Amino acid sequence: MQVCSIVVVILAVLIAKLDAKIYERCELAKKLEEAGLNGFKGYTVGDWLCVAHYESGFDTSFVDHNPDGSSEYGIFQLNSAWWCNNGITPTQNLCNIDCNDLLNRHILDDIICAKRVASSHNSMKAWDSWTQHCAGHDLSEWLKGCSVHLKTDSSYNNW
Repeated sequence: MQVCSIVVVILAVLIAKLDAKIYERCELAKKLEEAGLNGFKGYTVGDWLCVAHYESGFDTSFVDHNPDGSSEYGIFQLNSAWWCNNGITPTQNLCNIDCNDLLNRHILDDIICAKRVASSHNSMKAWDSWTQHCAGHDLSEWLKGCSVHLKTDSSYNNW
């Protein structure tokens, strides 16, 4: 039964790769702004771009496997032990989503789940990459040349 589950997951990942996308920085910035992440919980699009860059290189199909047996999925690398269900790892599935749904070019579900992560008690600190590479840095560089501007108020708190 375990082998069957693994085969199903591998097939799902291969199919998702067909609908995957590596976003350009400004294109992703616009999508994140349109989805209400600019100012969400006090974080800017710059914060989200920085995280997406260090987590996945803006690649929606990126999957990383952890030593504890969990895996991380999609552009924000959402962990299967907490945020999504991959059919293998015991999970809390706090976003009520199949992990494979995070591997395509349609990132609204990734964004909704990332908002849930940012709303948790760890906030953006849930991503080690944010703490290491983004927190306390000038993030305006992430938006250079894009038609998006940093917004730091939290007027988008109700999603």
